Amino acid sequence: MIWPFADLWDRALTYEQFVAASTQHGELWNGVHRLAKVPEWAVQEAESLGERFRLVVLAEDWCGDAANTVPVLAKWAEQTLNVELRILRRDENLAVMDRYLTNGTARSIPVVIALTEGMQDVGWWGPRPRALQEWTMGQRATGRDMKELYPEIRRWYAKDRGESTLSEVLAAMKRVPGFHEGLFPQN
Repeated sequence: MIWPFADLWDRALTYEQFVAASTQHGELWNGVHRLAKVPEWAVQEAESLGERFRLVVLAEDWCGDAANTVPVLAKWAEQTLNVELRILRRDENLAVMDRYLTNGTARSIPVVIALTEGMQDVGWWGPRPRALQEWTMGQRATGRDMKELYPEIRRWYAKDRGESTLSEVLAAMKRVPGFHEGLFPQN
């Protein structure tokens, strides 16, 4: 079955629409977006790919990882001539979410689906930058819960400034092996 990405794109929200309709953490999303500094290398690398991309993001406004990554991606898309970004609410699009499960089991967000201008799925990323995901899973294995980890995760995002996310989403757009099946393919 060919997934109807064009229909999904048409009903997805722009970043501004998504944040305006946010009921829980819209101010956090606005703050991260306002402070985001997109590195020139990320714009140049995307534009050097020579084709247009549409990024469909599965997210919810309550998600801390989404609030720390999606605003940076939105600002990058605003500054990059060949990248557009739209957002679908995960909880309203579970059939789409179930195609992009983390490790084949978890409905973790955000998920960024990289599509060509012709709506071909070329790869996806999520829910966190690889280094942060590995650290988080290691901490969870020792019994620490997410509520306890969140301040450290937030500091990691602040220090990284979105660069890991941008690099990894670019890898998905470039069709780097391992990113088509998701960030953490089974070995």
